[in-house]
This record gives sequence, structure tokens and C-alpha cells, in this order.
Amino acid sequence: MKKLRTRIEKISNIKSASAIFDEAGAIIREGSLVAFPTETVYGLGANGLDADACAKIYEAKGRPSDNPLILHVADRAMIDRAATVTEMAERVLAAFAPGPVTVILPKRDEVPPRVTGGLSTVGIRMPDSDIARALIRAAGVPIAAPSANRSGRPSPTTAAAVFADMEGKIPLILDGGSCRFGVESTIVDCTGERAEILRPGAITREMLAEVLGELAPPPILREEEAPRAPGMKYTHYAPLAPLTLIDAPREKLYDAFCVAVREAAENGKRPGVIVSRELAEALSALVPSKRIAVYGDAGDLSAMAANLYESLRYFDDADADVLFAETVEEAGLGVAIMNRLKKAAGGRIRFID
Repeated sequence: MKKLRTRIEKISNIKSASAIFDEAGAIIREGSLVAFPTETVYGLGANGLDADACAKIYEAKGRPSDNPLILHVADRAMIDRAATVTEMAERVLAAFAPGPVTVILPKRDEVPPRVTGGLSTVGIRMPDSDIARALIRAAGVPIAAPSANRSGRPSPTTAAAVFADMEGKIPLILDGGSCRFGVESTIVDCTGERAEILRPGAITREMLAEVLGELAPPPILREEEAPRAPGMKYTHYAPLAPLTLIDAPREKLYDAFCVAVREAAENGKRPGVIVSRELAEALSALVPSKRIAVYGDAGDLSAMAANLYESLRYFDDADADVLFAETVEEAGLGVAIMNRLKKAAGGRIRFID
């Protein structure tokens, strides 16, 4: 892949940045890539109706070819251009779009197989980000956009994190500051008899059930199956150092981390921890501050979600070669947080009764 000069353009005001959006839209139409912020994470965007342009996404990320992409749209007309909207999807869109939700729908012929991983369905999302929708309108086409990181790495929630992974691979990054939610959109399959959540996110199961009634149980993907949505099959979100989750009752959490940290140190490792503010304060006498990443107050799931990927990326440059992270209860937004943590840890969890 030819090395490019990667430029970051800070977007402080949509109206005053019209020239930047015109340029970015032209880059998309010409078949190249632009990274841009959404309310969830930064996306790596290409013309979603151009198979050759979408192939550049897979090349830049090192992404498996059967891992489908999500089409980002600015309005309802773009949805109808790319997919057939089911009655179930109509209810989801009415309740949560624009917002952090993706609906799986039957695709139209205009959407190339490269976008869908060869499937007859496509994921559609209308982001709740003025910058994202301004870019899509400037491009005039649905924009295919997975997270703007190297495949398998933590998703980026800042322009600097995008640059760290994509420098030299793309010409332009639109900088809209930190992302609000910090975990990718909820993906809902709206093609069956009951809605099915393929990836948890900020739109929780409980929220969807209020709109749709009973949902199908979480899917189990067999190894030989092609994934129906991003994030279902492959290892994701992993920091450079191996990560283990510590799952313990609140009253035993400090002791469990002390044991894990001391064992690692005795084995010649430099342990780092990703924990709540309260636990970070308790561990400060045992773990150097440079090896502690805080992702929010205990129980503040919104803060933990928003800071999760930056906490994982923090240790790319920190003096730690093994990591331990605090878990959260798997309810509401905690389901999405634990989904990402489990994938980042590759299933390594230390349970304390």
C-alpha cells in the first residue's frame, strides 16, 4: 500500500468548515478513505456503493474479508437507496435514529457484496453526529465505515488514536474531539420474526424490548459461519500487553487485584491495571501511577464505556507487560462494556467467589 501524507483537520464549527467537508466528500467520491468522528467511535469511511473503495478499508485495517461493513447514512432517502426497511426496523429507527444503533436489513442490488461479506443483508446506521452527517451529505453516498483502527486493536475515540493506527494509510482525518459513547453501535437484526441483537451497545436490550417486545436470545456463532455483523467472530479491541479480567464481589475486589499484581511481579512482570477511580486510589501504594488507567467512578457505566478504549490504548506507551482490568455487572450498558472487555482479554477471566 502506497504511503500517504495523513492530515488532521480540526472541526470546531460545521458552517465554517464547509471547504473541508467539500474536500472530504470529494475524497470519498473519488474512491479514497476519510476517518471521521461519530457519537460512538471514529469511523474509517469509503464510498459504500463502490466495491473498489471499500476494498481499501479492508487493506488499511488488515480486516478479514468476510467481516461485513456498516453503511452510514444522513437521511431516510439514503436508507431506502441501500436497503428494504422492514416494519420492525421502522420502529427501531423511529425510536433511536439518529443514534448509536445499526439495523440489519435486506440489501438492494446497488450495495456491492464487498460491503456485506457476500450476505444478502446490510447494516445501516444514521449517526447522531453533526460532523458525520455533514460528511455523508458532502459525499452524496452512503459511507461504509468500520472503526478507524488496525483490525483487532482497541477502537479509536479520538483523532490522535486514529492517527496512531492509520498514519500513512489515509489522506484525511476529521477531528471532532472525543466520542460521546465510546463503544460501537448496537446492531439489531430486523429481518426475522423477532429482533436479534448481534452486538450490544448503548441502546440496550431493555430499551429495544420496550419498543419491539420480546427479542430473540443472543446468537451463538459457529466457527465455520460467516459473521452477520461486525464484532461477532474475530478477536477485537486487544491492547498490546495480554489482558486478564478480574471478576470479584466488590468487597473482595481489592484483595483479588493485590494477589494478581503481586503474582505478576514475582514472575518478573510489570503489571498494569484498568480500574475504577475508587480501586485506583486503593491500589496506589502497590501499583505505580504510570501503570494505572482509570475509566470512571465505580458504577458509572457511561464514563467507563466512554473511557474504555482510551484506557486500553494507554498501555501501548506505558511500562507494563501484563494487564488486569476490573469488570462490571452485565446489565444495561454493562453488557456492551463486558462484551468489549471479554474480546480484548481473549476470554481470560479470573473469577473470585
